[in-house]
Amino acid sequence: MRGEAIAVIGGGWAGLACAVELAARGRRVTLFEAAKQLGGRARRVDWNDIAIDNGQHILIGAYRQTLRLLARVGSDGLLERRPLEFNQPPRLRLALPRLPAPLHVALGLARARGLAWGDKLAAARFIRALKRQRYRLPADTTVAGLLERHDQTPALVRRLWEPICLAALNTPLEQASAQVFCNVLRDSLGGDRAASDLLLPRADLGRLLPDAAAAYLASHGGEVRLGRRIEGIERTSGGYRLSGADRTFSHVVCATSPAQLPELLAGLPELEPVRRMVAAYGYQPIETLWLRFDQDLNLPLPMLGLDHGPGQWLFERRDLAPGLASVVISAEGPHLEVAKPALLAAVLEQMRQALGPLPPLRDHLSIVEKRATFAAVPDLPRPEMVTALPGLYLAGDHVHSDYPATLEGAVRSGVACARAILAEAATSR
Repeated sequence: MRGEAIAVIGGGWAGLACAVELAARGRRVTLFEAAKQLGGRARRVDWNDIAIDNGQHILIGAYRQTLRLLARVGSDGLLERRPLEFNQPPRLRLALPRLPAPLHVALGLARARGLAWGDKLAAARFIRALKRQRYRLPADTTVAGLLERHDQTPALVRRLWEPICLAALNTPLEQASAQVFCNVLRDSLGGDRAASDLLLPRADLGRLLPDAAAAYLASHGGEVRLGRRIEGIERTSGGYRLSGADRTFSHVVCATSPAQLPELLAGLPELEPVRRMVAAYGYQPIETLWLRFDQDLNLPLPMLGLDHGPGQWLFERRDLAPGLASVVISAEGPHLEVAKPALLAAVLEQMRQALGPLPPLRDHLSIVEKRATFAAVPDLPRPEMVTALPGLYLAGDHVHSDYPATLEGAVRSGVACARAILAEAATSR
């Protein structure tokens, strides 16, 4: 096995996680990425000599595989850890104290400002009901249907559950999978105290993983080939030949987005069911507005919720440049039909309502990822990591798991692929 070659197709977080895990065990890995940079849908973007991100990403303490990966490549120090706090000035503040679970959630709800006692009791009953059934539903439904069944008040839905759903699943309440939503609650609010912590990047996403992972691979005998699009895979007697590659590989990990899989797997009739499955996927966008002010906003917290408008979350990003902030709008909605100047004006007005007068705006940029994530709808079929062909695996946040399209889902799948390849080698000895 150590003399055989492994190809990873796709340099997003799933592909990087897989390649790093294999390289750490001394395996020969070649990673192919069609773009000129690594990172996939969580990458660095250069704007007016500032390194920003294509979209704002946060992590939580429950992202254990992601934290393990960042520690391995030496970039975990670029995260700022904070106890979870929903702050939507001036209407809502819910902060979880540093107490053992489940006291941190109970006391956080009890002390929350902006929710009536009826709202708090309804939220507590809902969480308790999910715990009793171990966060497993008898049948999947929409998040909207689940919340209605558990008598969640309009204030709770608008100020707490909908923001969590959009942030985690990037799918509207009326379409989002209730079971996947429950899985997110299980590992965050239902986990230990540290599981709900927010982990905010204090560097651009390129520094957080892609740059560090590339350096790690180079120092462990791996190879990264940028600008190398693999358009097809051919099965041979000795393994797999990739279009555009100069040798045969014993193992191949397809770590591309699901939208690219149908074309990539077209030459492998055994995987036609996978091609049909992912070809039927729907997708949801994420729009990020980057705002450069003449001076820092000096927010009370680095992450604030926004209400009464298109913007959902406001992030202070002076770690990237003075006066820099970003506003995130997750999932589809009417904002996509609004002219950019009008959208910018609406978001700035939201910020004024929350913060008061703003410094002069120096510059702004809108980045729309039209296929940011797959739509996490109820009972969505997802392909297995192990395929019908020996030595060929699938990795990515779309691969079968109980998580939505998140960084942790991508990293988990990449690590699982690597471990499956290593286990295969161990059993063949």
